[in-house]
Amino acid sequence: MSAIEVTILSIIIMIGLGYFLKRIDFLSEKDIDPFNRIVMYILMPCMIFHAIYSADMSLLPKLGVLPFVILASSLATGIVSYFILKQLNLDDIQLWSVLVTVMIANTAFMGYPVNLGIYGQDGFLRAIFCDIATLCIFLMLSCALILKFGGTVKTAVRKIAFFPPLWAVVLGLVFNFLNIPIGAVVDNTVNYLGQGAIPLIMIALGLSIDFTALSRSKSMIVFTSIMKLAFFPFVAFIIATQIGLVDLQYSVSIVEAAMPSGMLSLLLAITYKLDYELTSDCILINTVISLITLPVIIMLI
Repeated sequence: MSAIEVTILSIIIMIGLGYFLKRIDFLSEKDIDPFNRIVMYILMPCMIFHAIYSADMSLLPKLGVLPFVILASSLATGIVSYFILKQLNLDDIQLWSVLVTVMIANTAFMGYPVNLGIYGQDGFLRAIFCDIATLCIFLMLSCALILKFGGTVKTAVRKIAFFPPLWAVVLGLVFNFLNIPIGAVVDNTVNYLGQGAIPLIMIALGLSIDFTALSRSKSMIVFTSIMKLAFFPFVAFIIATQIGLVDLQYSVSIVEAAMPSGMLSLLLAITYKLDYELTSDCILINTVISLITLPVIIMLI
């Protein structure tokens, strides 16, 4: 069995475990929020920090191009989607509820474990740099939604400034460049905590699966799935090919672009009082669909 098959099957089993535990009432959707908080504020920052702290930073000039691929792909997908949605005569709230789901990829929660499992630590490091683009997109959409629906720039900036994975990137780079020792005990502790991120993420995704969304938001689910799971990675493929990316640079950028919609889009929908149920439906279903599309794209590249 290939590394791709092993990784995807392992992810499906962990997501399936979360769904099964919900079905037997061992866990419930109420547990998703504390799980996500533990991952977002503790486990994932440890995972990111340890990867960057122990990485060979001589690769930084090569890694710096990866955020550009994801950022450009997101903007292109967003612009095309905006004009299509305008033709469908959606109101502004529905339009932006859909738009955030096609522009924000799950480059962290799904992207990290997939790239780590298939490409190892080198792939994981590149996935982290791809995720920097997602943070930039999140900030840009926050500003756009403030201008469109009200709110304050201060609120948007504060959300980014106190985003734990961002600080994990910054501190990882600082400690690496300055060669600051953290000691064997801290190193092991951070590493152990980071290793807990992936299974907890997958179980939380399983808990969030709700197939009733298919009938509730069918047309927009189809639209977002096509734009996020097909058009977005296709644009990334064109960009990566045109700028001459090869090997892991090429593979990881396409795989990250092929990720389903990210949970940060739901945070935007809730914060700016969009149709968050529509956004949630689109995220959940295209996450399930991505378990089929991702292996296909990975095998093609």
